[in-house]
Amino acid sequence: MLTRTRSDVVRRLLDNARFEVLPTARVEEAVVTHLAPGRTVTVTASPSQGLEATLALTERLAARGYDVVPHLAARMIAGRSELAEIADRLLGSGVTTVFVPGGDADPVGPYAGALDLLDDLASIGNPFAEVGITGYPESHPTIHDDVTVQTMWDKRRHATQIVSNLTFDPRVLGSWVRRVRARGVTTPILVGLPGPVDRTKLLTMATKIGVGESTKFLAKNRRVFARIAVPGGYDPMRLLTRAAGVLGDDRMHVRGLHLFTFNQVAETEAWRREQLARWER
Repeated sequence: MLTRTRSDVVRRLLDNARFEVLPTARVEEAVVTHLAPGRTVTVTASPSQGLEATLALTERLAARGYDVVPHLAARMIAGRSELAEIADRLLGSGVTTVFVPGGDADPVGPYAGALDLLDDLASIGNPFAEVGITGYPESHPTIHDDVTVQTMWDKRRHATQIVSNLTFDPRVLGSWVRRVRARGVTTPILVGLPGPVDRTKLLTMATKIGVGESTKFLAKNRRVFARIAVPGGYDPMRLLTRAAGVLGDDRMHVRGLHLFTFNQVAETEAWRREQLARWER
């Protein structure tokens, strides 16, 4: 049983959750059907579909009343001129927040990573009120830990939020949050959390994002499949409750959750509501 304090922490995080989706043909219908207008939806950038799919879905969801956060993958943007055009387009749709990862694609322009694009965002006047960057509680599959630590420090002057990547270990998550703060980075954190994902649907989603992209997806998220394949291997509430002591510490500045839905929007929102109802009794 959770203590009252821990229960309050979990409810606060669940109340302040946003939903990550991939820009596929049917995801707009899923969002509109299962999420209330006003909720925050983030839209990933897929090299196989191009950045236009991200921008177009962002515009449509924004028009339907959602707070939409597009992923502006640096390596998919050709340069400052295109970045300025994208910013104008998004501002015209009422977008106030963007998330800037480096991306997995080969660079189409001068941006080798997120920091290069963030510097150019600053040079065109910092058009967005909120800018998110990635944090890595677990080691990145292709980037050394020392590099991810240094780049997060370098990007702190541009970022207003850090979104943590996948982890399934509450001790790893808690330790990482503490280490970020110990380094003097005070940027608010959104904890990345996979919802209760069905393995078969996840495999189907991986195949839908393109053959080459699927290979990278599977390689980067192999722990997802390993945990889901083992009965009882992953329980999002278990992770949250065990990490709640750290996540609820005001000095850690943990703002909320970033839910990786893998386009299982209905299941993710049903789970979130069920957990809220459970702890409000």
